[in-house]
Amino acid sequence: MAWRALRRVGPVLAPRCPLLSPPPRLPAARRLATSSLVLSARKFTDKHEWISVENGIGTVGISNFAQEALGDVVYCSLPEVGTKLNKHDEFGALESVKAASELYSPLSGEVTEINAALADNPGLVNKSCYQDGWLIKMTVENPSELDELMSEDAYEKYIKSIED
Repeated sequence: MAWRALRRVGPVLAPRCPLLSPPPRLPAARRLATSSLVLSARKFTDKHEWISVENGIGTVGISNFAQEALGDVVYCSLPEVGTKLNKHDEFGALESVKAASELYSPLSGEVTEINAALADNPGLVNKSCYQDGWLIKMTVENPSELDELMSEDAYEKYIKSIED
C-alpha cells in the first residue's frame, strides 16, 4: 500500500527515481512453510528447562524464570559430547552467587554439542538464556516426548501458579 502512495508522489519529489514496482506476491502456503522453518516452538519442562527442535536436533537451555531465580551464573557443569541421556536424567549443574541448580534432560537422546562459550562466560545464561546462553544440543531419540512438554503459554500459566 505504501508503495502505491510513493509511486504517485515519487515522480513529483524525485523525477530521476524509477517507478517502484509492487513487492512480489508469494502463495500463502509458501509463506507459512518458510516461516515455520525459521521459527521452531520452544517447549518447557516443570523444572524450567526449555528445548527447541530443528531438523532432529534439540537445543536445550534454562528459562528466563530460572535464570532470574538463580541470579548471576558463575559456573556451568555440562556433559561430554556423546553422553546418552534419558528424559529427566540429570546432565549437569549451574552455580550462581545465590545457589546451585541441577539440570535435567527434557528428552531422551545423545549430546551432540555443548556451548563451549559458557566455560569462559557463564553469564551468557543470564544475558541471553534463549539465544547465546543455550547449554547443550542433543539428538531427539523419541519425538513423541515433545508432546509431554509445555508450550510457552502453558509454561507461563505454570509459573503464575507456582508464584501464587
